Amino acid sequence: MSIEIANESGVNVDETSIVSAARFALDKMEVSPLAELSILLVTLEVMEDLHERWMDLPGPTDVMAFPMDELDSSRRPDAPDASPALLGDIVLCPAFAKDQAKTAGHALIDELHLLTTHGVLHLLGYDHAEPAEEREMFGLQKRILGEFQAAVAAVNRRDAQRTADDRLLGTAGLDTVPADDPQA
Repeated sequence: MSIEIANESGVNVDETSIVSAARFALDKMEVSPLAELSILLVTLEVMEDLHERWMDLPGPTDVMAFPMDELDSSRRPDAPDASPALLGDIVLCPAFAKDQAKTAGHALIDELHLLTTHGVLHLLGYDHAEPAEEREMFGLQKRILGEFQAAVAAVNRRDAQRTADDRLLGTAGLDTVPADDPQA
């Protein structure tokens, strides 16, 4: 799965973490590994222009999704190898999201993970215009984010344990293998 990210927002964020959230959401939604996604982080001014031009709504917003191709899951088994399908673009506005994160009581990166997941779901055809659609989309978004946060926490715990183990082994002098050790 190819995910490209470009930060033109002027806000320093962990781009790798945003890509990880997108990849996690796409994997959970069982999107083809041939899919391609583009994520663009923009300024308030650029987001305001996009919001007005494409949604005919005033002012900036937090996230917009621009779907491209449909993924073809109905290909014939004897068809030639599939080519990559461009899912579309997710446009995030960190400056706008910063206030939302503060109001929600979490970090900006957590808000960007939420918005990235939200954008992925929009690219996959989910919407929240009607109450039933909103319940479905937001329920799915909450589940995916919860699983992503649990996976990140597990990796962080493992890394912390590995660091503690390495420190303990170093204190005991067991962190190096002698040069003449045949198992080295």
